[in-house]
Order: sequence, then structure tokens, then C-alpha cells
Amino acid sequence: MYKFMEGGGEEDSPQIGGASSNGALISMHNIWKTYQMGVEQLHALRDVSFRVEKGEYLAIIGPSGSGKSTLMNLIGCLDSPSKGQYWINGQLVSDMSDDELARIRNKEIGFVFQTFNLLARATALHNVELPLIYAGMRAVERNEKAQAALASVELGDRVLHKPNELSGGQRQRVAIARALVNHPSILLADEPTGALDSKTSAEIMALFEKLHAEGNTIIVVTHEHEVAARAHRVISIRDGQIEKDERTK
Repeated sequence: MYKFMEGGGEEDSPQIGGASSNGALISMHNIWKTYQMGVEQLHALRDVSFRVEKGEYLAIIGPSGSGKSTLMNLIGCLDSPSKGQYWINGQLVSDMSDDELARIRNKEIGFVFQTFNLLARATALHNVELPLIYAGMRAVERNEKAQAALASVELGDRVLHKPNELSGGQRQRVAIARALVNHPSILLADEPTGALDSKTSAEIMALFEKLHAEGNTIIVVTHEHEVAARAHRVISIRDGQIEKDERTK
């Protein structure tokens, strides 16, 4: 079993301006993201608030231009809100500098992308080791962790294969293993089945279900209703606002 190591804030969560993490893994409070377009302002997100508890399996769904990609970038600490407060594990990240956000990303977020983002000339093992190399981990330890991560996604017999020697589904499994190897608090997947056929997509979503059952917190951003339906909670975004927030299982 391959589980993330839970972090967390103090029992009494910090507070600023009346908002707090309240013990949630993720807490977004009155989040706005506004872009200046000449003399006009474009509100990509408008007054968005929600919480995600440890161990949840959440899908964020919406059409093109709905704001879901903007929201994903904020959740993944790739961008900062224009207004509002965002907490991860009791840490107020909405006011952090770029360097501080990079540290939070490395510690708290495991990313899975539609296009896999693997190094073409590197083995599956080396691709999975990359976050551990950046973290300064010793070679023996990172090799063990990377092999364990690949085994957790049923690729223990493909550790020395390069991406061009793997199927699309296997490449995505390598990407998922890489996302998990640092034991992040959140597995954040952006259109994880967008480059896969329907059969392989079903296999990847079954893997997410397995990882969720093992205790991982998973957030999938998608425009596909079939993918969102596999999650246990679905937030629907439209015109920069939460239209619905439903528990499905």
C-alpha cells in the first residue's frame, strides 16, 4: 500500500481577517482572480469559497472559459488570487512570495498533466526520481522510493523502460508515480485522460479510485462528465463561480 504522509496545521488553526483553514486540507475563502484587459477587468474567478478535507476525491468540472483552469492554477500554487484567502494544511499561501509558493508546491502538490511531461530519454525510474533529486535525497533512498511508487501503479516491471517503449496509459502511470513519490498532501490531475482512449481512460480512473482508497487526496480538473462521475464530490464551475457542489458517493 502506498499512502501519502499526512501533514497538517496545529489543532487551533491560524486566523487572519476572520477566515481560517479550520483544520481542512484546503480552504478557499472569497477568492477572486481578476485580469486587467486594457481599460476593462476580466474576472476569471468571482468570490469562490470551498473546503477540501484530507482523503477526499474531488472533481472540478466546467466548460472552456468557465474558470476551472484558473482555479486549478490557484490550488496548485502556480498563481496567486487577486483577492481572498487560500490555506493549505493550515498555511496561508495566498499571500506568499513566488519562492514560498515553489516550496509549498514541492511539498504539498503532486501534479499529473494531460501530456504526461516525461523526459523522453530517461527511464521510467529516472522520471519518477526527478522530484527527489530536486529535494536533494540520496541516490539509494530515492531509488527505493521511486521503485515503490512505480510498483504502486503496477509498473514494477517497467522501471527501465523509456517513454517511447510504453503505451499512453503506462506513460500516465509513470506520471502518477512521479506525482506520488514525494508523498504530497494533494494529487492534482489536469485532464488526466485527455490524451488516452476510452479503455485506457477507464484504467487510469480505476487507478485513481485505488489510490483514493489508500488514503490519498485527489483533485481532478476536467471537462468530461464521465471522468467527473468517478469522483466522490463534484464542483461545477461556470462564469468564474461555483454553480454546484455535490457529493456523489
